[in-house]
Order: sequence, then structure tokens, then C-alpha cells
Amino acid sequence: MAKTEKVVDLKPELDKITDEQLKGLQEIVNSMNGATTRLGQLDNQKHMVNHDIMLMRTDLQKMQAELEEEHGKVNINITDGTITPIEDVEADTKD
Repeated sequence: MAKTEKVVDLKPELDKITDEQLKGLQEIVNSMNGATTRLGQLDNQKHMVNHDIMLMRTDLQKMQAELEEEHGKVNINITDGTITPIEDVEADTKD
């Protein structure tokens, strides 16, 4: 007579989270991924603005040099364009 062997499943039974829990988990992870992407985009925009500011500073320095060559060392009111001489502080302190 043949022996009947009972087959034992050695794999543990896997539990699963509920569909509602899975959906909630996926929503959170997707939100985090989206926030990370937006943060990267903002960081890139910040880098681009910083670069633009550096270019503007270069333009300002060039214009200041041109104005100084034309008008000498003066103060220029950027609201109305009036020019006033720069007082020589060193000369005033010698008196």
C-alpha cells in the first residue's frame, strides 16, 4: 500500500493591506513625489534668477563705468536722473 504524504506548504501566507489603505499609501507617496519635483523646479528657477541677477549686476557696472567716464564721480538720482557732486569727505575732515 502506498503511503500518502501530506504536502506541507513551507511558504508563509502573505497578508495584504486593505485596498483603502493601499490607496491612501499611494496617494501619500505620489504627493511626496510631486512635492519633490516641484521643489526641484523651484530650485532650478532660483538658480536661473540668481544667474539673471549676476548678468544685471554686470550690466549695471558697465553703465556706471560709462556714466563715470562721461560725468565723473557723481551721485545720480535713479528716480529723476539728477546729478549731484560727491562731497570729498577727506577734504572736510582736514579743517
